[in-house]
Amino acid sequence: NERFGFGPKLLPDYKGLRGDPSDNIIGIAGIGEKTGGELIQKFGTIENIYKALHKSKQKLIDVGIKARIVELLAAGEEEALFSKMLATIRPDAPITYKLPDKTWKESFTPSAAIALFTKLEFKSLAGRMRTQFGTEEEKAEMAAEKKKQEEIFPTDHDPRELRKAELGLWVLNSDKTTPSIEDVIEYTDERNIKKAGEKIEAELKNQGIYKVYSEIELPLIDIILRAQEKGVLIDVAYLKKLSLDYHKKLTKVEAQIYEYAGEVFNINSPKQMGIVLFDKMGLTAKGLKKTEGGARSTRESELEKLRDAHPIIDAILEYREYQKLLSTYIDNIPLMVDKDKRVHTTFHQDGSVTGRFSSTNPGLQNIPVRDGLGEVIRDAFIAPSGKLLVSFDYSQIEMRVLAMLSNDKGLVEIFQKGEDIHTSVASRVFRVAPADVTKEMRRRAKVINFGIIYGMGVSALKTNLGSTREEAQEFYDQYFVTFPSIGAYFENVKKEAAKLGYTETMFGRRRLFPNMRSKIPFVKAMAERMAMNAPLQGTAADLVKIAMIRVDHALKKVKLDSDVELLLQVHDELIFEVTDKPEILTKMKKVIEEEMTGVAKETKGEHIPLVVDMAQGKRWGSLT
Repeated sequence: NERFGFGPKLLPDYKGLRGDPSDNIIGIAGIGEKTGGELIQKFGTIENIYKALHKSKQKLIDVGIKARIVELLAAGEEEALFSKMLATIRPDAPITYKLPDKTWKESFTPSAAIALFTKLEFKSLAGRMRTQFGTEEEKAEMAAEKKKQEEIFPTDHDPRELRKAELGLWVLNSDKTTPSIEDVIEYTDERNIKKAGEKIEAELKNQGIYKVYSEIELPLIDIILRAQEKGVLIDVAYLKKLSLDYHKKLTKVEAQIYEYAGEVFNINSPKQMGIVLFDKMGLTAKGLKKTEGGARSTRESELEKLRDAHPIIDAILEYREYQKLLSTYIDNIPLMVDKDKRVHTTFHQDGSVTGRFSSTNPGLQNIPVRDGLGEVIRDAFIAPSGKLLVSFDYSQIEMRVLAMLSNDKGLVEIFQKGEDIHTSVASRVFRVAPADVTKEMRRRAKVINFGIIYGMGVSALKTNLGSTREEAQEFYDQYFVTFPSIGAYFENVKKEAAKLGYTETMFGRRRLFPNMRSKIPFVKAMAERMAMNAPLQGTAADLVKIAMIRVDHALKKVKLDSDVELLLQVHDELIFEVTDKPEILTKMKKVIEEEMTGVAKETKGEHIPLVVDMAQGKRWGSLT
């Protein structure tokens, strides 16, 4: 009553109007929390609203309901009543329940649990269940179950055949990232891995996407294995020194937090932090969200909304940053090096839904890039004596892909002329000469350029620009007026995805979007945003992967492969360990640049030049 202005019995009626996205209750489009609450306060039930509406629309207007809302109610009667029904808890449901004769431990069947975990794709739980469980008797049962599972999931297969089958399955359905042997067998219903792979290859050919698998993914297997086996040299002493420094900073920030709070509490406990911030200190901000369990959220996105409320928020975010850097990288990497002080990250070419690489142990794709923190970590990755690290980084590859796919005249012109993309976009959107573009104008253009790539809407743009919604909307609209073919391209992507159920990259890689046909508005809208982004990220991923294959072949052809070894692939950057000799460096740079800038030749994107930025040095974070 205090929050909504009515009692709990009317909550189903309220949800019938407002909807509830967490329960897929649609409500009436256009009626929000405030309007829904006012209607329930005035009329009570939905039935009372429509009883009054059927008598006279004017009666609703006379009691202060806007004409627009009245029309929404009239058009949405069926949705409102259906949504109320969905929101109503049925206490008369015929449910019978009795306690089992045995306790859960007595009646528990490990094999049934394993089958359920496997079906629900709880891979780690299924694995743990197979290796160890509870008492000695249960462990014996688990050992028998493990033997049975090994018969189901054979261990005598060729690892390469399994890898090929896993990659093929992922190309068929990119939502199955880093698929396992269980996934392969479940999909093909075939325990012989070679035969399972043949079934998957047949399906790839049937769907017309075999070339993505055979020409992009398969050739990368050996390239990635060599990079993993080589590893990259780590300056362990540098990290140990950095650890001491950062632990001091962490302790200092921790003390500052306690001073602001007026008490000592567990900073890593969301519950305790919530009590301190919201109950004791009374901090609040518009739009704060709760967790799925209904608790007050203290995740970073919610704390960002409280930044202006009290300096403790900045201190907490800084604490978390230091803690993450220490636990994930600074203190962890020295524990992962081999006897030669090299760390061997694991690359997953099937580690994302878009086609991009991911990496684990350590996860190099997530090294922070802001405030110099990334450089601090990257400086621990070094070249050995007589060698250099050389980086080749694609410049603004996703914006160039957008120009390739949309073929927008203005965007194409910017890249063909070699202009700075953010300055040129700012010049066109703000209608000023390039020389008159201010730093703020360029910043705003950069925000929207990256926002367009990642499917950012007006609300997110407003937050990232630090402007009002009206300004963000105006800027957003002007962008698409300036580059009309981009808007048309995105609309066509959504249309085709709704029709086909998937999107495609320039090279034919697919990403499935079954929710494009959803009747639930917010589910469909989310699928549309992801569908807009998928061909851009996917095509960029394809270009990087093709570049890796071309570079590998070219280096072998000119007999440089023993002096130039790929170590890392991070985002759009390839990092090599190279023999520090002038003739090798000169020849290597020419070969790699030619191959990387030529990956779009003989495609629909060949009219957009690709640019590669090169840098070299002894430490990854300090390459010049």
